[in-house]
Amino acid sequence: MVLAAKWKPDGVVCLLSALAFHEIGTQLPREVWIAIDRRHATPKVDYPPIRVFRFSGSALTEGVETHTIEGVPVRIYSPAKTVVDCFKYRNKIGLDVALEALREGWRKRRFTMDEIWKFARICRVANIMRPYLEVVA
Repeated sequence: MVLAAKWKPDGVVCLLSALAFHEIGTQLPREVWIAIDRRHATPKVDYPPIRVFRFSGSALTEGVETHTIEGVPVRIYSPAKTVVDCFKYRNKIGLDVALEALREGWRKRRFTMDEIWKFARICRVANIMRPYLEVVA
């Protein structure tokens, strides 16, 4: 993650990499998953292996936390934003991964329902998440 942050300082660690950082779920990605602005070019990088996702507007800027890892500031989405993003990209990562993240994050008290709803509205997945949130809460 540190090398990815140096490569793209305005990028944000997202999805499976953010889940692994926050210790939610069992997924351990082989690549660093990073979100960048949809208008930015994707430069070629040999190492570390990076998987780029394109976000825009408040879906890119909201829920960003800055953590210092090995003396380097790394931008990572908050646990609530990460779980909501998993539902947004459920077709790429699998609904089972999104559900596991929601259940485990809620069990570990990593977020509140208010935070989840806030990000679900920003990412336009509130209607998709509603039945799952009713079961968890």
